[in-house]
Amino acid sequence: MTETPQTHTPPPPNGTGTADPAFAPYKPRSPEYRLAADALRGLRQDLFTDAFAYRPLPRRAVDGPVVRRLGGRFREYASWTPHALIAAAAFLALLVSSTTHGGGNLGLLVGLLTLAPVVLTMVRPVLAFWASLVATLIATVLDGSYSDWPWPPGAFFAHLVVLAVVAIRTRPRTAAWMWALTAVYGFFAESLFGWNHYTANTAPMLVVSALLLLAITVWHIRREAEQEVTAQQTVTAVERSRRTLLEERTTIARELHDVVAHHMSVVAIQAEAAPYRVENPPPELERAFATIRENAVAALTELRRVLGVVRAEDYEAPDAPQPTLADLDALLANVRDAGLDAGRTVTGAVRELPQGVELSAYRIVQEALSNTLRHAPGASARVEIGYVLGGLGVRIVNGPPPEPSLVKPSPGAGHGITGMRERVSMLNGEMTAGPTDDGGYEVTVFLPVPATSEDDA
Repeated sequence: MTETPQTHTPPPPNGTGTADPAFAPYKPRSPEYRLAADALRGLRQDLFTDAFAYRPLPRRAVDGPVVRRLGGRFREYASWTPHALIAAAAFLALLVSSTTHGGGNLGLLVGLLTLAPVVLTMVRPVLAFWASLVATLIATVLDGSYSDWPWPPGAFFAHLVVLAVVAIRTRPRTAAWMWALTAVYGFFAESLFGWNHYTANTAPMLVVSALLLLAITVWHIRREAEQEVTAQQTVTAVERSRRTLLEERTTIARELHDVVAHHMSVVAIQAEAAPYRVENPPPELERAFATIRENAVAALTELRRVLGVVRAEDYEAPDAPQPTLADLDALLANVRDAGLDAGRTVTGAVRELPQGVELSAYRIVQEALSNTLRHAPGASARVEIGYVLGGLGVRIVNGPPPEPSLVKPSPGAGHGITGMRERVSMLNGEMTAGPTDDGGYEVTVFLPVPATSEDDA
């Protein structure tokens, strides 16, 4: 037997796994190489790719402590303060350049060259830096003097203004690249063409610009820190208010449980024990007390469900289903046991509706019948449910009380009707409520239900 040796070719750098001898083995890059590559990539992005980016200088905010005290027109003027300062600096650069070149057409030309980059910082800041270097070179060639090389006085001042404005409007990395390119320009200008000049001002330019850019960088860092602190304080305030709200809700839930649940429990216990205190109670009395106990227990269940929602934001509702229109028979039987003659009429094709519509309709009927028991004892009531194509119609109407003089004032505060309207408004429905001609009361509700494909079919 002969064994054939196998040669494994390393994968190409693109990770395709193709065994091609043309690909050389992949060598990981050193951290220094990656750092230099990232730096060059940042230089290309900041000063070349975004060189012609249009970034108009925004107006100053007028919500400061000093500007806020000014009048309407003066506050409008104050918002243009950054533009006015840059324009003043540009005019000053024009004056310095024109005076140092003896005035005349040459001085005016050099002054306009130094003015243009400063004005350009208000719309294209990165392009203004390159324009400042070009204007400095042209102004130096037109100057013809043997001092202040390679920055004449006007160009020196204008370039400092451009560096400052661009550094304020961009980020510290861009300012560092501008300072480095300024140093490169000054080094080559002095080394190649500065041999026949008396004085060179590259070193003063680099020192002054470095101090200026350092101050602006510190300002940037401080402003970012203040914004971060402000954002953190806002989050803390929101969390504090949220925690306070939860504590208040817990306190309210505790008070409600201590007051309402206690009394409802007493009612349930007394209703259960009452038949045993009477010898041979009639069946009607036992049935009435049983109904009272069932209502009290149901009210306790609903109360605990609501208090659970109030106590904690992450409360999980119990698995017990919410009441729907299918439970109206039990509700009507309950109010009949309480002495209300209530009937129900259903029109249209009965179908399953969204849970919110079913629950809201049930609660509205429940509240309307409760109002009838409270405000018109002994009266009859009628519940009408209409299933139509566009939604659900509900009408609850009761007659006048047989003995109006026996009706006692109700201690309610009128929250029942308000609660009905809130439920209807939440579902974008319509509701009318008011007395009838015969002295009764009527509640009419329409709850819209979006048509589904099954309904259309």
